[in-house]
Amino acid sequence: MAQLRIALAQTNPTVGALDANAGKLVEWTRRAAERDAHLVVFPEMFLTGYPVEDLVLRASFVEASIAMLSAVARRLADEGLGEIPVVTGYVDRAGLAPRVGQPKGAPLDAVAVLHRGSVLTRTAKHHLPNYGVFDEYRYFVRGDRLPIFRLHGVDVAVAVCEDLWQDGGPVSVVAQAGAGLLVVPNASPYERGKDGVRLDLVARRAREAGCALAYVNQVGGQDELVFDGDSIVVGADGGLIARAARFTEELLVADLELPLADENVSAGATPFDAHDGTTITVERVRVSTEPVAPYPPEPARVAARLSDLEEVYSALVLGVRDYVRKNGFRSVILGLSGGIDSALTATIAADAIGPDRVHVVLMPSRYSSEHSVDDARDLVERQGLHSRVVPIEGVVNAFEKEIELTGLAAENLQARVRGMILMGLSNEHGHLVLTTGNKSELAVGYSTLYGDSAGGFAPIKDVPKTMVWQLARWRNEQRGPSEFLHGFARPPIPENSITKEPSAELRPGQRDTDSLPPYEVLDKLLDDYVEKDMGGRELVEAGHDPDLVARVIRLVDIAEYKRRQYPPGPKITPKNFGRDRRLPITNGWREARA
Repeated sequence: MAQLRIALAQTNPTVGALDANAGKLVEWTRRAAERDAHLVVFPEMFLTGYPVEDLVLRASFVEASIAMLSAVARRLADEGLGEIPVVTGYVDRAGLAPRVGQPKGAPLDAVAVLHRGSVLTRTAKHHLPNYGVFDEYRYFVRGDRLPIFRLHGVDVAVAVCEDLWQDGGPVSVVAQAGAGLLVVPNASPYERGKDGVRLDLVARRAREAGCALAYVNQVGGQDELVFDGDSIVVGADGGLIARAARFTEELLVADLELPLADENVSAGATPFDAHDGTTITVERVRVSTEPVAPYPPEPARVAARLSDLEEVYSALVLGVRDYVRKNGFRSVILGLSGGIDSALTATIAADAIGPDRVHVVLMPSRYSSEHSVDDARDLVERQGLHSRVVPIEGVVNAFEKEIELTGLAAENLQARVRGMILMGLSNEHGHLVLTTGNKSELAVGYSTLYGDSAGGFAPIKDVPKTMVWQLARWRNEQRGPSEFLHGFARPPIPENSITKEPSAELRPGQRDTDSLPPYEVLDKLLDDYVEKDMGGRELVEAGHDPDLVARVIRLVDIAEYKRRQYPPGPKITPKNFGRDRRLPITNGWREARA
């Protein structure tokens, strides 16, 4: 057996910021060197960020990625870090002749091993995901090489993200070719409860490959996606050795006892049956053959697990923080009604970027209750937010003098006036407008286009209403400061905002239940229809009321055009509106009832 100290750089790149990402790679490699690591592994497509979407179809972008890879390899050597092998993701090209059905330029979701100022070996993702938020057949061609490099007498194989999630392919080839360690760079987006699935997968693949496995994941927000880190190292038996924290950058260092490579296996290229209908060529190269001198290992770190609500809240905070930071906003603004949705949104924003950068506007109308204004002011005082009051009755009256509106149109006018005020203040002061709608409302169209749906980012758009209340209560029970929680002196959300009956307050005595079933009933039905894609008969067979099924299906289906115009927001469920669930607006299909 031989010792090897590996460092997994669980880091937060920015899509398209190649110079900044390369600088971060050098910085974190230096940190790893200071910890005496023998190998450093960065996430999938780290140099370019992930996902790059249609940027990858531009030849200039791919060329810049390839050039940056060589440049950062030289920079590592120039800064005295060239002796440490560095595994990093980037975008490459396959060099295939153009053909119909192939992405322009034949891009590769690639990984390279950098050593002594040059690229030692390269590979590319073999299994291309094409489900959920992934659309990689559009962007990449399949890789067909598996590098195995010998480091201090240990054979180290490299696979990429989805290659773990699918049977056959690189894992199968590693099992045949033999390796002491399989390292896997990832950009695996967060979904609620995914950490357990991820650990089970990594452990199973390690047992199948017959070697230890090091899984490094990206962390950070990128538009609607949030990456939660959760990097993992397991032994050949699948047993957990080390695990990084979630939703934060971390250098996870682990000391491993690994089998020495077979000296009779020489360098070169050998094809193997990948057991998925393809052939993968193993390319063996050597870095060093002598094991390192024995040394005392560091204690393994296994980060504490998060509760369900803590992980969801952390994902929302990180999503908001990175959207604000990476897009260059200095502050955010939102309408604060005294209700639970805007209260939770404001709290997430304060935790994400600090209360001093959160601006709220209280916009009472002729129908606003006194307690709503009081609850909003109470929250402002608890959290120390910037606030202003802009009554909207006079503005609404001015509209009504020029155009006659009744019923729903008159109600929506109030919401649109509020949206106009927020967008005007955003335009004047450079704030990012946060919308405050939740997933339940978004599902059934309980929002006003160009009113409460106006804005640039929607922190709780993927959070069902029942979970909004759960998150608010959970947050009130916490005491900061911490990585994701600001240190408020009192619970940040007024109790009355949590306990009072929800209302849009657009007409006298209005309640949400005037238009919608109770949220605990609605959310269960929406989960089956939206998340699980059950049809009408299936929903009735699952125990939902037939009349309610027909009504909710209609509400969800006719609101598709509204959802298409809604701002992006952090994805926390397996099927968010936007990247996951994509239905035609013009659509004659109607679900049948039992």
